[in-house]
Amino acid sequence: MAELIAGAMLGAVFGELLKVVIEAKNKSQEYESELEKLKSTLESITPIIQEIETLNNALNIPKQETTKLKEELIEGTKLVRKCNEVKCCCFKKVNYADKLNNLNQSIERFIKVNMQTQMARDGKKTLEGVNTALNILTGYEKGRVEIEGLCSVPEPPEITPGLDDSLKELRKELVKDNGMQVIVITAPGGAGKTTLIKKLCADEKVKDKFQENIFFVTVSKTPDVKVIVKRILQHMKREVPMFQTEEAAINDLERLLKSFGQKAILLVLDDVWSELLVQKFKFKLPNYKILVTSRSVFPQFGSGYQLKPLNDEAAMSLFRSSVTPQDGKLSFHEDLAKKILRFCKGSPLALTVVGKFLCGQPAAVCKEKLRNGSKECYLDLGSFLQDQWIPITALIDMWMELHEWVEDDLSAINYLHKLSNRNLINRLTARKNASDDHYIMHHDLLRDMIIHQSMSEPIEQTKRVIVEISGNQFPKWWSEKKQNPIHARLLSISTDETFSSGWYELKAPEVEVVVLNLRTNKYTSPNFMGNMGKLKVVIVLNYGFLPAELSNFSLLGSDIFEIDYCNDLLELPDELCDIVSLKKLNITECFKLSTLPEEIGKLVKLEELRLASCTALKELPEMVTELSMLKLLDISGCLSITKLPTKIGKLCSLEMLGMRGCSSFELPQSIENLERLKLVK
Repeated sequence: MAELIAGAMLGAVFGELLKVVIEAKNKSQEYESELEKLKSTLESITPIIQEIETLNNALNIPKQETTKLKEELIEGTKLVRKCNEVKCCCFKKVNYADKLNNLNQSIERFIKVNMQTQMARDGKKTLEGVNTALNILTGYEKGRVEIEGLCSVPEPPEITPGLDDSLKELRKELVKDNGMQVIVITAPGGAGKTTLIKKLCADEKVKDKFQENIFFVTVSKTPDVKVIVKRILQHMKREVPMFQTEEAAINDLERLLKSFGQKAILLVLDDVWSELLVQKFKFKLPNYKILVTSRSVFPQFGSGYQLKPLNDEAAMSLFRSSVTPQDGKLSFHEDLAKKILRFCKGSPLALTVVGKFLCGQPAAVCKEKLRNGSKECYLDLGSFLQDQWIPITALIDMWMELHEWVEDDLSAINYLHKLSNRNLINRLTARKNASDDHYIMHHDLLRDMIIHQSMSEPIEQTKRVIVEISGNQFPKWWSEKKQNPIHARLLSISTDETFSSGWYELKAPEVEVVVLNLRTNKYTSPNFMGNMGKLKVVIVLNYGFLPAELSNFSLLGSDIFEIDYCNDLLELPDELCDIVSLKKLNITECFKLSTLPEEIGKLVKLEELRLASCTALKELPEMVTELSMLKLLDISGCLSITKLPTKIGKLCSLEMLGMRGCSSFELPQSIENLERLKLVK
């Protein structure tokens, strides 16, 4: 019998069941509700069945692989036929109704789990023999995810009026065989310096000169030389040593660039605040040039190139391109446009932001302010460092706790779209891989404005406290210990690589969200966080070069803990598992994280566990199966995981299982016990 079932065509067996269900539904009203559900399920999975059969035939997959499903379908056909024979026995009617419901649930569960996994496996077989193409398309190579374009030149905007003369002059200087080694472009923030160098690097003559040896690095206010060198080395797919000093990093980069011989090299340093930083990257190499943008003039490198504000004609052109809707129907008073131009004073950033904000609005509405909800969400972005990737998942969790009008993920994404449409943020996709994570970035000048506005009130009254600590220099209001308790709901603390984790006391009883931007290799969370009775979300972002060793987090009583893009995080501290109040734990893009603590089973209130793109993570500890309240488990892009815990079926609350990019392991038998599972992706 088993051989007959294995030899049968899946499509034929499936079609027979669907046929008898439709016939039974049309003939009798006894089981109308149950048969309608079953019919709906079968019709919805018809494309999946057809695709499975097509793949099985194309790839010569043994028919035995679908035997279990065919057995279910054949038994289901018999069951439906028996239902037609039931007459007046109420007990039998109830019994058969339950059996029909069980059949429906069984088919749904099998398709969601077993079949989607088989299809993923089949897809992988299809790609065997074309590994090179697979690596290019997905970014997977030798068990790790490559970070695409770490120092690639970003795409310039399509419309850039008023830059032609500057482009012509700077291009001439760059392509000279002899000439200035360091070219510094200076202008106030938002004047278009970054746009200019993007256009310059995309110029055909410049690309012909430097070929693939153009390295574009955004520096920002508090640069880390080791991180800059690391990005350049990773961009060139070179091994990155564990540099202990800046000097070691610079020497290694110089040796590498010398190996280029006579090839022309262009290093672009965008948004530089220190003349000394540029000097560190100045090497005695032939055909090596450095292009710098800064708000300040660097006398050591001459007078530089002064980028002037846009003239009236170019400013009007840029404003019109920003304010005009996609349908091209511009309804905007000329006199109002001229007033805006005078206000923006030739600043491309101001013209674009104002234009996007007013795009498609009638003149009367143009005078209204940004809706309070969008404004509040935007001001929260000051918690994150300028010119750095901000994970969208972190923003969603932050906004859902701070703002009652952000009800769920969709409403948060809606606010992101609004901010993006007004050119207040740039949306980025980190890389084209299985996890498909997204980020945003905002202009440093706009962040300065956010901080200025957020901190314009007395420190005890402001909604957001944003602290930047250089070395161990705390703000006076904090270090002098004279302040009353702050009443902010959002606290952001940024520290550099020289910070010693020596904290002053801080009373912040109203804080609900803490953002920690760190660069040091050892980081101890402050004791005062243990006294934040309303703390719900902690977001940790490591922008440093060295692996981050985190400690003292057991004091926290937060609901959400996020560690994103700490690409040198090796292991999680065991004490993290002592935060038994945690409901969400997001640890994503941590490429060197190899193990999770066994004590993770202590997080009995955990509802979401996201581990996307932790490519070195080898397995989930068996104690994960003790998380009885877990609703979401995401291991998408965790390429080193080869199996799931054998008792994963104990996760009785699990509704969603994310496994994109994980097609090389078999599912344990207990997964069939996940009765609440609604989505596998």
